[in-house]
Formats: sequence, structure tokens, C-alpha cells
Amino acid sequence: MFKRALVVDDHDVVNEGVLKVLQSNNIHDVVKAQYCDEAYLKIKKATLDNAPFDLLISDLSFKEDYKESKIKSGEELVEALKPDYPNLPIIIYSMEERLQKVRSLVNTYGISAYVCKGRKGAAELSEAILHISKNQTYLSPQVENALNSNNNLEIDDYDIELIKNLSLGLSQSEISSLLKSQNVSPSSLSSIEKRINKLKDIFKANNAIHLVAITKDLGLI
Repeated sequence: MFKRALVVDDHDVVNEGVLKVLQSNNIHDVVKAQYCDEAYLKIKKATLDNAPFDLLISDLSFKEDYKESKIKSGEELVEALKPDYPNLPIIIYSMEERLQKVRSLVNTYGISAYVCKGRKGAAELSEAILHISKNQTYLSPQVENALNSNNNLEIDDYDIELIKNLSLGLSQSEISSLLKSQNVSPSSLSSIEKRINKLKDIFKANNAIHLVAITKDLGLI
């Protein structure tokens, strides 16, 4: 079982809840961090002090405040750590339930577990700790289909944003204007039309409304 854990979340209440779960699993040496930059430095220092962490639990989303951060999300933290700490077990503990995001975190960065915050979050977090102590991957029931080969659709975050904007009722020209204002590329109307048509082909959707409905059912948005 694990001996020393780092918990990264910007909500004190969540940190305390995770702490109780860790203690119930006989993990009492727990350090907390509210910023990803802070967590990164704590992991580096712990290694230099010959007292490394053997478990990391992190949220995905962190609210920006007055403190400027280089590492702004849990995903960026995982990406920054993996080259130097490829064997560090990582649990993502998040409200987000997008299957595409979960699949990317597991396949690209090799996280050990993805636990969804919610009514059963504490129990699932405890179960995740048990699974990864046995070198097993754990996914909450809400996202357990993320690694299903039937859901292995080649879409990226740009595609997700397009579909999200469609779900908000934006027209393709409005999406084009929005992306231009955000300096997101490609943002031309023709590029957006081509990509949405390709997405409709991928998901076998009859129209934009059908595309939104299908992707919602799949948990992609």
C-alpha cells in the first residue's frame, strides 16, 4: 500500500474529504497543494529530500486567481510530471465526465485511475486506491466505457469545442467569429463547415442537432 500522498485541489472541503479516504486506507503522510505549480515543486523537492511521494491525487480544473501559474490544470501537471516520474501512480479526481478526456489521460499520460466526484466519490476513490495498489487501472462507472474500442473515435479538443458551441445554439458563422476572437485556429467559416461535416460523417449524424445528441449520449460533451 502507499505511504506518502500528495493531494492537489483548490477546494479545502474536497482536500479534507480526500484526506479522510486516505487515512481510512492507512495512508497518513499526506501533503496538500492548491496550485499545480506548487504541487510540481513539492514533488521535485520531495525527491531531492529522499522522501518521494508514491501517490498523486489531483483535480483537473483549477480556478484562476491573483496568483499567476505556469501549470494551469491537472492535465498539464500530469504532462509535466510524466517524463521524470513515469511510474508515479496518479489518480484524477474530477467533476468532468467526458469519455474523450478520460481516454486521453489514460492512453497518452498513463494515469492509474479516474474517479468522478459525486455522491459515491469517496467510496470510488477508496476503491481506486485498492486497485492501483495491485497495479490495476480504475475508472468510475460513469466513465468506464472510455476505453471501449467502440468509442475510440478520432476527435480532439477542438472538435469538442465545436460541438459544445453547436449545443449552445451558435451558428457556424457565430462559431467562426467566436474562435477568431479567442485566437483559436482554424477559425474560418469554411474550415468549420468542413470539420462539422466530417464529424457528422464520423458519428453518422443527419444534422448538427443529431450530432450534438449523439455526442452527449456518448459522454463526449
